[in-house]
Amino acid sequence: MATTTNAGGAPRPPVPLSVLDLAPVRSGGTVGDALRETIDLGRRAEEFGYHRYWLAEHHFAAGVASSAPAVLIALVAAATGRIRVGSGAVQLGHQTPATVVEQFGTIDALHPGRIDLGLGRSGQKHAEVLTSGAAPPAAPPVPPAPEPPRGSVPDGKGGHLVDGLLIPPSYSFAALARLPRFRLYASLLRQPGAETPDFAAQVDEILALLDGTYVSADGIDAHAVPGEGAELAVWVLGSSGGQSARVAGERGLPFAANYHVSPSSVLEAVDAYRAAFKPSATLAAPYVLVSADVLVAPDDGTAREVGAPFGHWVRSIRSGRGAMPYPSPEEAAADPLSEEDRLLVADRLDTRFAGSPETVVERLRVLRDVTGADELLVTTIAYDHADRVRSLRLLAEAWGLG
Repeated sequence: MATTTNAGGAPRPPVPLSVLDLAPVRSGGTVGDALRETIDLGRRAEEFGYHRYWLAEHHFAAGVASSAPAVLIALVAAATGRIRVGSGAVQLGHQTPATVVEQFGTIDALHPGRIDLGLGRSGQKHAEVLTSGAAPPAAPPVPPAPEPPRGSVPDGKGGHLVDGLLIPPSYSFAALARLPRFRLYASLLRQPGAETPDFAAQVDEILALLDGTYVSADGIDAHAVPGEGAELAVWVLGSSGGQSARVAGERGLPFAANYHVSPSSVLEAVDAYRAAFKPSATLAAPYVLVSADVLVAPDDGTAREVGAPFGHWVRSIRSGRGAMPYPSPEEAAADPLSEEDRLLVADRLDTRFAGSPETVVERLRVLRDVTGADELLVTTIAYDHADRVRSLRLLAEAWGLG
């Protein structure tokens, strides 16, 4: 098992490893291929000793098939026997709390004690603006540059290193949110005229429906069946030190911080969660999971070859086209990234942990130590399914799972 020592010299206890999957659709493949591979990867993750297997929620992306996480979770849970299965995360801007509780309560009824309900604001925070019919601002405001993390040193590229962990310059999704295409997508995911409640209120409603304590403002009770009394583990996922981190902390829920998509704000997120934390019936102390993009191969050179298309895939997202079907290394080589492209995706490329088992384990140790993570969540994308399976197997062996 991978270990390091803490400030007092004693070995740090190992932390569990878990998996986040997007059900990627590869170039030339089909959605059916992607879904079958996701189910197989869930089986392999259980075989290799990973703690949990989460499914993301993404919509209108040709290269991602995980648009209905509850359906996928049910399929993966049915194909496995021990590993925890859950959402990373349900986008509450697109569903009501009652619908979420009933969906996940149904899955829990068949697989009790194995289901995680991860909740996120990603479908909510821009929805009101995008579907209001009002014209977007002429240009997104430019936020002030954040203060560099305490104790950090410049990395020479506009980012900082904190005890060896790269905190790159921040990337803003504001320009993408203003595109007409994304306004259309937001409108298709919500009923006309629907208003999304505050995220904190939605989380509270979910917790009350699960506990069987929901009562409306005028004193009428409601009971979700399935759902009430379900053995779900409720999580909150967040990419910054904003509302998601505070909601998780104030309610004593476990928190998943996002290094793999928003690496610039991961320390802000975990600090805000811990500062807001209040003990609950769920947790006596904060519990932090941190995600990372990972690709493990027998050696660093092979990892570079297998991982070459990653920048092209991120470029497709950030250029506003949405995630493209994941290209092959040969397709990536035939379409080299321009210097402008490289700048667009630099933070994602520089914070991806790709290499031999030894290389990746060392970088994951740094992530664990700098963030104080209680658990790490790895997401792996590659053109060949066999490469993803090999990546999880090699990492599990090097980390000492099983």
